[in-house]
Formats: sequence, structure tokens, C-alpha cells
Amino acid sequence: MKAFACRLAYTLIVLALLPWAALHLLWRARRQPEYLRHWRERFACFAAGDVQDPPKPTIWLHAVSVGETRAAQPLVAALRERYPGHRILFTHTTPTGRATSEALFGDSAERIYLPYDTPWAMRRFLRRYRPQLGLIMETELWPNLIAACRRAGIPLRLVNARMSERSARRYAKFPTLTRDALQGLLAIGAQSAGDAARLTALGAHGVTVTGNIKFDIAAPPAQLELGRKLRAGYGDRPVWLAASTREGEEALILDAWRRGKPGVGAGATALLVIVPRHPQRFDEVARLAAERGFSVQRRSNNAPIASTTQVLIGDSMGEMFAFHASTDLAFIGGSLLDFGSQNLIEAAACGTPILIGPSTRNFAEAAREAIACDAALPIRDADDLVSQANALLANPDRRRQMSAAGRAFTERHRGATEKTLALVVSATPPIQRPLPS
Repeated sequence: MKAFACRLAYTLIVLALLPWAALHLLWRARRQPEYLRHWRERFACFAAGDVQDPPKPTIWLHAVSVGETRAAQPLVAALRERYPGHRILFTHTTPTGRATSEALFGDSAERIYLPYDTPWAMRRFLRRYRPQLGLIMETELWPNLIAACRRAGIPLRLVNARMSERSARRYAKFPTLTRDALQGLLAIGAQSAGDAARLTALGAHGVTVTGNIKFDIAAPPAQLELGRKLRAGYGDRPVWLAASTREGEEALILDAWRRGKPGVGAGATALLVIVPRHPQRFDEVARLAAERGFSVQRRSNNAPIASTTQVLIGDSMGEMFAFHASTDLAFIGGSLLDFGSQNLIEAAACGTPILIGPSTRNFAEAAREAIACDAALPIRDADDLVSQANALLANPDRRRQMSAAGRAFTERHRGATEKTLALVVSATPPIQRPLPS
């Protein structure tokens, strides 16, 4: 009864926030018009009616944005191999997540936005798509969604789950609601022992450590080939990458590089490649570099890189592996300021030496291990980043050592997909086989 009362209070809060959510979509659409596309899905307003006869049994994955969607690749491949007659349905929260799903899976998967978490919206969503099982990637606890799946008999589990100390403290402020949501999941596969301990402390039962699926993502051969072509286009000079940078970081990096750029040596002629995390910021970052006097080009122009170009803006989607493969070292964005870091595993898998800032809560264990095994070096601030980047650019032997360490680091952690699939299969009632055509 107490859990029901907490969920009712939560639902009333969600209802009160729905007008703000609509205004938020309008506000975000000023910079990213995609936020207004498919907006009806966010309110579970389906034009074809609430009920749909699915052509195939449905396996549903919820992946909030880019990182979660990319992480799902090896799991989707494993699910398709085991259940070849089923369709894959993705739900997303952000337009970039949806665009990533389209780029990675095309017409072989369906995708919609997950509705806002009201009981009736979640019931309409489940009645329409009737998934036979649901998988939530990483950390998304929606109490009404979990309750609706439980009532409908849809097995739902949290996979590749992570729970940072900061997130755990936030969830702990609502102990009854959090415990009820966690115990409504059929199974939980955690990335690390620390994640498992924090989830258990919040009330989860039977958490299994399955590892981080992102270690199982192999660099596509086409991306590696593109990386070689990009590298050839840079010329003989050294190149360093600021990957998946977040708002505020680019200005700090550009200012520090201008201050710390040596008059002679590798750093004097180095090319800086900046790939902002969010595509709506491509123009802004190009302007920041130009305003500081740097000669700037953009990847989207697909033009030869001039020898005088100092900053290349990676304003393309789905080419991060290629950028890592084309550069001499990579700084991992989101770690310089307090964003918790973006994915460092892709860089390590490509054998790219890594520099990472102090904010690493989203990849805390991976960052600690990468630093411990010499695949990554920690940096304190933007000036320290530029100083260490210049030192590495001038030291190819050191870069080769870090490259080998990075490849070995990722190889040691492979296998999470197999463990996750085993958890899904063992915790799931037999999935309906598709009827013969």
C-alpha cells in the first residue's frame, strides 16, 4: 500500500510537469528541430489506435540516447541470432539516440520515443506493441512503466546496468519508490561489482555482475578504413582528438592550446580534431575556434585538409571509431567539466592513447583500470591536458606502449554480451516462436 501511495504521488508530479515537458520540447526544437518530430509518441498518441497486431513477436529495448543505443549493438546481434523470427523495437528519449538507431540498424529495427511515464500512456504503449520481453539499457527506472509491465506479465529487466554513487544518492531520497521499481524487474545485470552493490543497497534483488557490453563492440572494418583515409588526408603532422566534448569544454581546450602551443616541435604543427557530443552544437564549436584565431575546417565539407588548418570540426554522425583510428591520441570529453565522462572504451579498442579528466563517474571503473594499466593518463585541467598532449605527440614510443595497453585492456573485458544473453534467457519464460508463414 505504501508503494502504491508513493507511485500515485509520483504520477501526480509527472502530470503536473507535462505542460513543462511540452514547453521543453518547443525550447529544445529552437536549436534541434528534431525534438518536434514524432512528438505524439511521447504522449502515447498513436494514430493507428491503441492495439496493433504485430507481424512478428517483439523484443523491446529501451536506449535513452547515443551511448545506450551504441552499447546495444552486440546484444541486438546476439538476440537476433537466438530469436531470428522476432522484430526488434527500440524506444528512445532523445533525437540523437533515435538517429543513432537509424544509422546502426536501419529498417531492420523499429523505433519510437518512449512515452512520458504516466500509467495510461504506458498501458497504451504496451497494448500497441505487445513486447514479449523488455530490456532497459543502463539506468532508467520509470516506476509506472515497470508497474505496467508487471501487470501485463511482460518480463522486464535492466541490463548493462550502472549506478554511480551520485545516482545512488539521488535514488536513495525516494527509498520506497526506488525499491518497488527495482523489485519489479525480473533480473538485473550490472556492469561491475560496485554497481551491483549500490543497486542491492537500494533494494534490488539477485543482481548479477555481467560486465560492460561496450567492451564487446568491435570497430567496424569500414570505420577503420575510413580512419586510414582520414589519416592520409591529415598529412604527416601529428593529430590529437577531443572526442565527444560537452558544452564549456571546447572553449577551455582551445584557450589552453593557444597558450600552450610550442613554437617548435610536434605541438607547433599539430592538428586538433574536435568532435562535439551533440550535433546541434557543431556550428557553435566551429565559431568558438574561429573567434580564437584558429584556421578551421569542417568534416562535413568533405574537402582535403589544408596544411594550414589548425582545427577540424568533426561534424558528422557515426564516425567516432574512424576519428579514433585516424589520430595519435584522444582526450575523452565530458571528463574535463562535471559531466561524468563519455565512452573511453572505443578509443582503447582502437589502440588510441587516452587522456581523461577528473570527472569519470559514468565510466568510473573502466577509467580507473585504464589508468592503472597505462592505457590512459589522467589530466587535472585544460592546461594539463595540452601539456600532456604535447608531450605524447613528441614521444611515439610512449604512444605505442599506451596503444598496446589499451588493446589488451579491452580484450580482457570482453564477454559481457554472452553473460547478459544468458541472464536474459534464464530469467525469461519461453518466448513465443513466430508462426510459420
